[in-house]
Amino acid sequence: MDEHSEPAVGTAGPPSRDAAVDSATREFVAHRNLLFTVAYEMLGSAADAEDVLQETWLRWADVDHATVLDRRAYLVKVVTRQALMRLRALGRRRESYVGPWLPEPLLTVPDVAEDVELADSVSMAMLLVLETLQPTERAVFVLREVFDLAYDEIADAVGKSPSAVRQIAHRARAHVAARRPHGAVSPSETRDALEAFQRAVETGDLQRLLDVLAPDVVLLTDGGGVRQAALAPIMGADAVARVLGRIAAVALQPAHVNGHPALIVRLDGEIDTVMAVRVDAGRITGLYAVRNPEKLSYMERETILCC
Repeated sequence: MDEHSEPAVGTAGPPSRDAAVDSATREFVAHRNLLFTVAYEMLGSAADAEDVLQETWLRWADVDHATVLDRRAYLVKVVTRQALMRLRALGRRRESYVGPWLPEPLLTVPDVAEDVELADSVSMAMLLVLETLQPTERAVFVLREVFDLAYDEIADAVGKSPSAVRQIAHRARAHVAARRPHGAVSPSETRDALEAFQRAVETGDLQRLLDVLAPDVVLLTDGGGVRQAALAPIMGADAVARVLGRIAAVALQPAHVNGHPALIVRLDGEIDTVMAVRVDAGRITGLYAVRNPEKLSYMERETILCC
């Protein structure tokens, strides 16, 4: 800050414009990880979440901060409204997406797995469940169930009455409960299943692969029309094993993706595929392979999530 912009010693005066901007910047940075996590859980796209954060910052920088009593609540409200507008626009774009659409994977620190609720909320499986909600339902569910905001705060963010938000939250909870993975799965259980899967793929051991896949396993591959990928879900252990047999002997790199153990396929040093899993009762029931290069940039550095 320019020292000449400060009031003289011993005199009273309003904060300088530079001081106000610095304070606003500090507030935004302090809540940035939270705001990104809210936007990402609503959108399933890190790139779109970053755009929403930029739009939120522009609005935050332009507001009279002296009138904002609860800056965290205000920022969450703005990021929610911006994410809702983008989510409605994305719905139209995703209708024309080539093949299955999967969320953009994030390389996360292992500590995220210790926060069970946060890790569950950003898992590939849960983000796909959230995709089946209407935009306002998704916003209400995320703000209430993940971030535990009060109904009146959510009402202000989504432009509904508190009573309407309660009804929306009840409907969204029932919708998610009917589709989410059943039963808690420990990180160690997921890791064990993934290690068995990795050994089976790397050695081309078909029987070992069938042993770790649930009979009704579903494989979703997202190439975005840019990389080769199945244009429809592949269902059943035999069919999935045949597809995976084509990548036998490829080295798989363990990683933490969206708060859970996952695998990375690299070709010539570059990330080719990110493979996340859903595990139930010790066996893999869901495989999510992201190959679209436009969705892999956030796998080069760790993203800090916060609730």
